[in-house]
Amino acid sequence: MALHDLRAKEDRRFHGEGVDYPFLILILLLLGVGLAMLYSASSAQSMYDTGYEISTKYLQKQAICAVIGLIAMYFFSRIPADVWYHLAWPLYGVSIVLLLSVLVIGQEVNGAKRWINIAGIQFQPSEIAKFTMILVFARLTKEYGPDARKFRYGVLGFGMALMGILAPLALEKHLSAIMLMGMVAVVMMFVAGTSPKWLLAGAGAAALFVLVYITFMGYAGDRVTAWLDPNSDPGDTGYQILQSLYAIGSGGLFGLGLGKSRQKYLYLPFQYNDYIFAIVCEELGLVGASLIVLLFGLTILRGYWIALHASTRFSTVLAAGLTTLIAVQTILNLCVVTNLLPSTGIALPFFSYGGTALAVNLGEMGVILNISRERNRVKKQEVFS
Repeated sequence: MALHDLRAKEDRRFHGEGVDYPFLILILLLLGVGLAMLYSASSAQSMYDTGYEISTKYLQKQAICAVIGLIAMYFFSRIPADVWYHLAWPLYGVSIVLLLSVLVIGQEVNGAKRWINIAGIQFQPSEIAKFTMILVFARLTKEYGPDARKFRYGVLGFGMALMGILAPLALEKHLSAIMLMGMVAVVMMFVAGTSPKWLLAGAGAAALFVLVYITFMGYAGDRVTAWLDPNSDPGDTGYQILQSLYAIGSGGLFGLGLGKSRQKYLYLPFQYNDYIFAIVCEELGLVGASLIVLLFGLTILRGYWIALHASTRFSTVLAAGLTTLIAVQTILNLCVVTNLLPSTGIALPFFSYGGTALAVNLGEMGVILNISRERNRVKKQEVFS
């Protein structure tokens, strides 16, 4: 009886455990700085788009989505990880239906048909699919246990779940999402225990797929050409990356000053979206840009720390997967903006304009915050049948 009371007291203690405040503060800092830089980067485009009436068109929309995302973050930080475990497959099915619906009722934006409109709300189902894929992989990791080392589970099991998401994305010709989710999947499979030899074989197959994709998709091939030699066509395919490099170079050590970018005046395309970090470099210089990269780095490291201190295997893999998603997006975006990689269309988390992405990212951070509530609890000894 005494042992039962002791356990009940312990459960009550950890039920009220506070979230990880360093991680929360880092997320709020990224959001605040991101909104400030979005306003600076988008003000000129906003004036142009509104007939020079307002400079906050994009900031207003992003701020609304930020509020929605913060509400989602708070709400998700209160949902136990076990609930996500049981919702993994139903949400996975919903995300596939939404991805397929894009092919039928999707709206085309900037030449890509990846958005759907429900009750006047426009969003990208691929953002939701990223989250549900991570949920399913975390659940499979717990269910497979040590069997994840076997080909049947560690490769075929995870691979079939991944293809359920990637196949609709391939039909949408959404290469950037395919690349991103593939990379996150590889990390999660490695954490689950899949043999490295199978992961290397999968990486080779993915590289072959990208090569074939580029060969048959003309615009993708143009991106590679522009990456290798942007000066070969400075007025067309190489224009965007050249303007990005001009912005980065003109920032120098300390930058031109917040709000004083020159490239944002319609010289750099998508300066408030995929290439917002170029404006960051121009206005804040090497020092300011390095501090923002450091902020991302600390957030990612703290996310992994929370994952390592989670109380269950499912929570560990879930937190690691969500953190990896932010990490891969950040690294790929910074590499594209600095021309270390061809243009992929991957946005910078918390900075780039995109309501769905921002709201979903903040909600995902809420899931990690909930997992952090149990960071002081001894990891449960899970038994696998």
